[in-house]
Amino acid sequence: MSFFSQFNKNGSKPIPAAPNTIRREVVHGTSSTRKNPFSKSLRPAPVVPQPRGKGQKLTKSRSRNAVQENARKRKQSQQARLLSDSDSPDSDTATEVAKKRVKMDNNGQASEKRKLRSGTAFSEDDDGIFPMVHAADIAAMDIPTKYRPAFPQETEQQAVQLQYPLASQQEKFQLVEPIQSDDFKPLDDIMATLEVIVDHYLPDVDAVGLKDDSDGLLRRLKRARDKKDGAAYILLIEEWNAAIIKPRLRGRIADVLDVTTHLDLTLIERILTQTYARTVSPRVSTLRQYENGTDNVYGELLPKFVSKIFRDTRLGPNHVFVDLGSGVGNVVLQAALEVGCESWGCEIMGNACVLADLQEQEFKARCRLWGLAIGDINLQRGDFLENQMISKVLPKADVILVNNQAFTPELNDHLTSKFLDLKEGCQVVSLKSFVPDGHKISARNLNSAYNVLDVVKKQYFSASVSWTDAYGAYYISTKDSSKLRAFSNHGSVK
Repeated sequence: MSFFSQFNKNGSKPIPAAPNTIRREVVHGTSSTRKNPFSKSLRPAPVVPQPRGKGQKLTKSRSRNAVQENARKRKQSQQARLLSDSDSPDSDTATEVAKKRVKMDNNGQASEKRKLRSGTAFSEDDDGIFPMVHAADIAAMDIPTKYRPAFPQETEQQAVQLQYPLASQQEKFQLVEPIQSDDFKPLDDIMATLEVIVDHYLPDVDAVGLKDDSDGLLRRLKRARDKKDGAAYILLIEEWNAAIIKPRLRGRIADVLDVTTHLDLTLIERILTQTYARTVSPRVSTLRQYENGTDNVYGELLPKFVSKIFRDTRLGPNHVFVDLGSGVGNVVLQAALEVGCESWGCEIMGNACVLADLQEQEFKARCRLWGLAIGDINLQRGDFLENQMISKVLPKADVILVNNQAFTPELNDHLTSKFLDLKEGCQVVSLKSFVPDGHKISARNLNSAYNVLDVVKKQYFSASVSWTDAYGAYYISTKDSSKLRAFSNHGSVK
């Protein structure tokens, strides 16, 4: 069960999903059809004719030059292979790094300007020690009503410390398992973390031995767990900690991050899940305290759906993102991590604001553990219609998210009037359309905000939101005043 949806499974009434209909959709293109930002540098250089010698044919000269060039390249390749060694700082070849880059880029559109590696995270100026919530702080034997030993035959209390890709502090884990299946599972968290590090941080020269299906470290760790062999499990974690230091010291982890421009969703979900599990999940009951029939109803968009929204709106690292009704801050944090943009949120529910602040603090610590640079995060409290900081940032926003599924009609109307101040091209993503079906510009409604919103209806798939497993509709409304200007100038919309 997802950490993001567990609190909705007990007693909450699902919000009906919209019918499976799509009115119209404007296709702007996807990452596969966008212009490659590196295409200019990859374009073949023009052939410059060389002067011919006396009695010499151009075709023979080109042929002889080509043979000589190929021979030179083969010689260089042989020398590189002879000099290559798995223990050498240079053994991380360009091909290996390129493969790792493709693996991290395959779920999103790359941004040439996005730099993922955090300089602070790679620094040891403060000995790599900083505040964070360790797994042992939320899952330990001193909570006997919730946890029991994962290796019951061991007489002493079992604990390990796990090394992340960087030089920062290790995370403390007690080797326990939950009594209730919905609670945090430390051993699952360890295995998921190791798999993501191997898949997305290590070049093949370091990853192959760790993930070998027959005798790799990950496989042996699973065997030790299945056999309830606590002593072997601890030794294997120590082996991991030693193994992960080598590629970091030789710069191979930094090399992988330096050539990567977009994070894979698997890594994004791992960091968000770790953050949520250590801050929100232990206090999730407070989010059930809301009053039905009001605007203060809580629900979450899940990471895969949020990532789709970012792609649909082409949100980039130089953009400004705003989440109106940001809850515990999940989407704000995901935008800062996945896109690297300036990310704002505003929430009126006090209990959600408390958890959002806890998440922000832990999220920044987690990103440091993973060595990732993130965009600026700004979480505001209060009514987004009245918050002064939100009023200042909205005119600069490029993408605005409004989970208005449970908003009252009055709130939706008040919010729509705020859209008159948005800049041209700003996109508003919502779960209910702000523009009524069939709306047309007329002389009687010239001042309506509906006239400057161009709406596209889209569909999200099942398991995209926390309150239902069904599919549903969402809308992207783009600020576009051209039709209103045309009507004002000509009395009609072409």
